[in-house]
Amino acid sequence: MQGNIADVRLEQFADDGAIPNSALPTLIYKGAVAEPSPEAMEALFDANGWPSAWRWGVYDFHHYHSTTHECLGVARGSARLKLGGESGRVFEISAGDVIVLPAGTGHRRLESSGDFLVVGAYPPGFSADLLRGEPGERPGADERIAKVPLPKTDPVGGQGGPVLEKWG
Repeated sequence: MQGNIADVRLEQFADDGAIPNSALPTLIYKGAVAEPSPEAMEALFDANGWPSAWRWGVYDFHHYHSTTHECLGVARGSARLKLGGESGRVFEISAGDVIVLPAGTGHRRLESSGDFLVVGAYPPGFSADLLRGEPGERPGADERIAKVPLPKTDPVGGQGGPVLEKWG
């Protein structure tokens, strides 16, 4: 099962001192799922080797994960997210969009529609920690991020998707 990988945007974010971000680009797949729903997102991610892990939203504070890459599939609604930490950039996302965040990449919700719902997924065998860019998190977080392996599949494109091309 493959989602739409025709409109993929690559975004880079520099280390801002608090949020490490990543040398790997964040991928934003616009309209990856033509008829979005929680079930459609879960089916796409599961079929492509990124087990769906939760349904919820995005925290309204800057945070990142040092133990895994993260996939966010917008199942309903829309939002404005700030990616890359305090010095990052704002992105408009809506139902059907998918974001793949490399380990260490800061993200937060600035605002969202009332029906905003995200399906989250991680590569098999991985789960997320929750770091906020607070003093004392690094260099431990940096060491963990460096050990996160590249995924074996793309959560939207499967065996031949942009994550493999751009991160490999």
